[in-house]
Amino acid sequence: MLQQTRVAAVIPYYERFLERFPTVHALASAPEQEVLRMWSGLGYYNRARNLQQAAKQIIVRHGGKFPSTKREAIELAGIGEYTAAAILSIAFGKKLAVLDGNVRRVIARLDALRGDLRGPVSWRLLQNRADELLPDEAPGDWNQAMMELGATLCTPRSPQCLLCPVQRFCEARKLGIAEALPEKRKERSEVSVRLATAVLFDQSGNSLLLEPPAGSQKAVGDDHVPSLVAKLWHFPTISANQDGATALRQMLARQFKLKNLAKMEWQPLSKVRHTVTYRNIEVVPFLVRVQKLPRISGARVIGLSEIDREPISNLTRKVAQAALKQIAGDSPMPAGY
Repeated sequence: MLQQTRVAAVIPYYERFLERFPTVHALASAPEQEVLRMWSGLGYYNRARNLQQAAKQIIVRHGGKFPSTKREAIELAGIGEYTAAAILSIAFGKKLAVLDGNVRRVIARLDALRGDLRGPVSWRLLQNRADELLPDEAPGDWNQAMMELGATLCTPRSPQCLLCPVQRFCEARKLGIAEALPEKRKERSEVSVRLATAVLFDQSGNSLLLEPPAGSQKAVGDDHVPSLVAKLWHFPTISANQDGATALRQMLARQFKLKNLAKMEWQPLSKVRHTVTYRNIEVVPFLVRVQKLPRISGARVIGLSEIDREPISNLTRKVAQAALKQIAGDSPMPAGY
């Protein structure tokens, strides 16, 4: 959970997750959608899928116990060099040095390393240096200390060099360039994405969610939908650079063979804004009131007010909140659509 996510954000999810899945057997045997629901809001949902897959592998291959060798650990879903080193050094006392973003920054400043350090060759050199620094005794404690040093004192901005326990060894501080290292890589250009979403809503307060999209999570052409809904349940959504309602009607008619869409009441909702990595997303949502929800293969009927019980992305959650707010009459009809 801590991969790409702050500790403060993780703690409540961690506690709820362990309460629901207290053992590796409980996690392995749970429905995937239940695992994703408990993860919902953390993002990067492949972490949850890999975690459950690893639990299954641990039961089948290792009798329900986490393997104690690096070779076996790396064979588990979602576990690479860094995660294996962290687990094995801390839990088993194995002499394996971790290399994450915090440790990379500490080493870069200690040795005054310049250039882009994210490439595979540079990363290998950094790993070798981390291995050299690792002591024979208490490697898990050392690894945690290195990560904590980078997280609390040797920070990306305004490093607290005067409080640093290894300041006298730091070449970057001696040269007065600590804050400039590691050198920043060129940022990827931001991309603006515009989506249109239909929240079908019947007289009983129910709506429809479509099943997770199949295939790659990466955008294909201008279709950002699979990656942005994170392979989770979602409202009918389409990339729409122009008229969102028209694009949605065409998609629903073409993909799900729905008819009389123009006669349905299409009520524009407040626009939703969302950011994922380099993409700035604007969603134009519509509340589509229907007497009866259409039958769509693979779709799930849910109570709109109970949508937080479903495995959905934060983007879908924001759209649902906009719809519920409009239904409750808390917001005026937006203009400019």
